Amino acid sequence: MESGGETVTQVEQWSVEDRVFRIYNLFANIPPVGQTTMLELQRDEHIKYLNEGLKQLGPSFVALDSSRPWLCYWIIHSMALLGESLDYQLENNAIDFLNRCQDPNGGFGGGPGQMPHLATTYAAVNSIVTLGGQKALSSINRDKLYNFLLRMKDPSGAFRMHDAGEIDVRACYTAISVASILNILDDELVRGVGNFILSCQTYEGGIAGEPGSEAHGGYTFCGLATMILINEVNHLDLAGLIDWVVFRQGVECGFQGRANKLVDGCYSFWQGGVLALLQRIDLVTGDHLSLFDSGEEDSTGNSTSEGEDTDGISSAAEETCHFKNGEQQDASCSVNYTSSSHTRSLGNVEMEPLFHSMALQQYILLCSQVEYGGFRDKPGKPRDFYHTCYCLSGLSVCQHSCSKDYDSPSVPGQVLGPYSNLLEPVHPLYNVVLKQYREVREFFSRS
Repeated sequence: MESGGETVTQVEQWSVEDRVFRIYNLFANIPPVGQTTMLELQRDEHIKYLNEGLKQLGPSFVALDSSRPWLCYWIIHSMALLGESLDYQLENNAIDFLNRCQDPNGGFGGGPGQMPHLATTYAAVNSIVTLGGQKALSSINRDKLYNFLLRMKDPSGAFRMHDAGEIDVRACYTAISVASILNILDDELVRGVGNFILSCQTYEGGIAGEPGSEAHGGYTFCGLATMILINEVNHLDLAGLIDWVVFRQGVECGFQGRANKLVDGCYSFWQGGVLALLQRIDLVTGDHLSLFDSGEEDSTGNSTSEGEDTDGISSAAEETCHFKNGEQQDASCSVNYTSSSHTRSLGNVEMEPLFHSMALQQYILLCSQVEYGGFRDKPGKPRDFYHTCYCLSGLSVCQHSCSKDYDSPSVPGQVLGPYSNLLEPVHPLYNVVLKQYREVREFFSRS
């Protein structure tokens, strides 16, 4: 293409499209057996990559010294999604390390002796929840953590990330998520949070990190999840939010984080998770939202047999999960996302998919997956633990987002590639494996 008035943004976009479409063209022109191989989740390689990271990191990771609980979370959660448990020694080492990150006055820092921070508190708590068991869960000092959350509460109702730190939607989500999953969420923590989130929803429909900023996929997930957890989701402009998110899935089949930005594998969860949550909303009419109140949640995987639906974007995604107009919703087909008194459940109804699940799975498996282990942002980028975590989380969301009845057998055709690609289901509000969420809810309901 001749050089003219192209912008840097256009040139970068064309470059990404060229890399992605080369992969898709290769895939389209090989025999079915080769397509199945390309679509296979390299489970053993991912587990090897993750295990090695939990045991020993290279010197370049010194830059993440204040994010060590995040490294634990990205790796441990990824292992859980793959259905893999840590060996006894690694598990105990992880519990002991995270306990040393716990501040004497509450909350968790980025490493032993570091100041407590809401982001690393979220990462540490989710890591401990994922590890599960008496030793791990009882290591959290909930009383002091609650006091830490109160100290981070700003008079405006929002939260600061740390003492004298920034106020943003991420701080609100991490605080409310931690309080909810540990069963310490109360009126004092909730007060004013919803109004701050509302002030961050932009004219675009998405949610920004702070008032006046640009809508962003990560903040949109944080804002929506927070509003669900505090039972104020009906106050958002949900129609506008849906419009903004669905148009972030581009020609590459993956999601971008903001308008006019490049596709990135991590938004498979940040944007895909938003739409998975919205798929549980049974009715959106203007500014009004109805939510089902229901009982226990359960889950099942969606799968396809070996060799089926390996044509890249399967028509199966267009044949399932359609809204049954006029049919009565069965009460057994609903999911209660949390037991908190501040949270309403979202109905698990059949509805038209809000995003193309098969297309997103194609991007994750063909463009983000690294064959020797791990996942990356996009073709041409290196693998890392962050993108491994959120690509796998997004893949799980895709596989389970259209489940009708969480106690029933799998719905055929919702897993791209072989059956072995099926991952553990995640709780989309917290991004922890569903069975670990159930354990922590039961554990702290007795406290």
